[in-house]
Amino acid sequence: MSVRSFRASLCTFAIGVTAVLGLAQPAAASGGDYVALGDSYSSGVGAGGYISESGDCKRSTNAYPYLWAAANSPSSFAFVACSGATTAGVAAGQLGALGPSTTLVSITAGGNDIGFADVMQTCVLRSEAACVDRVDAAVAQMRTTLPGNLDSLYDSIHARSPQALVVVLGYPRFYRLSGSCVAGLTEKERGAVNDASGVLNGVLAKRAADHGFAFSGVVDEFTGHELCSGDAWLHSVTVPITNSYHPKAIGQSNGYLPAFRSAV
Repeated sequence: MSVRSFRASLCTFAIGVTAVLGLAQPAAASGGDYVALGDSYSSGVGAGGYISESGDCKRSTNAYPYLWAAANSPSSFAFVACSGATTAGVAAGQLGALGPSTTLVSITAGGNDIGFADVMQTCVLRSEAACVDRVDAAVAQMRTTLPGNLDSLYDSIHARSPQALVVVLGYPRFYRLSGSCVAGLTEKERGAVNDASGVLNGVLAKRAADHGFAFSGVVDEFTGHELCSGDAWLHSVTVPITNSYHPKAIGQSNGYLPAFRSAV
């Protein structure tokens, strides 16, 4: 199957894809109060085992915050991460879970601010040139508007929970180049997406450091388990479409959980 034929066969998924997607901090004790903020990479979209009460937020019992809390028994655990959340969405809808007694916070946020779902839809369904242009536009947003969005959110987190250890987690590198995939994105498109994820992680790491937060990337944990690796811990385009480009349960337990644990 040609790359363009592959794209054409995915057109029925287009609508679904758009719906997806301070001071130095003290070390956190496992028995403290833990709040898990963020987007679908923290809520656990793609990992199954969704908590029915979480609705469209799709919070999973296989997500790294839930797994960490189950293993460490914090005195309280507020799991408020939600699929589709932007930095503004986290600020507006999730920060009420924080308080002066909060000792540990985890967060993934930023991918939705730069339109990650639209980037991947463009790359899957349109031309190579359109894909690269859309990736370049997202990178421009990472360098211009995203830092300010993150500063605003991180300031609000610190104001509500000044004694908490805040751990900002990054996003995986999505593709193994020269890998096993024989259809789908071209190698140039895969490289562009990987480069963009590197820029995004760099922005997150810089803003976290400037606020005294910890940053824990997941690229090392996912190395060897990217798409086209033959042992992917991420979903490619799949059904339901909302799972696409999200970690599988093993990506949460063997990728995100160790990365989070290493920072706590």
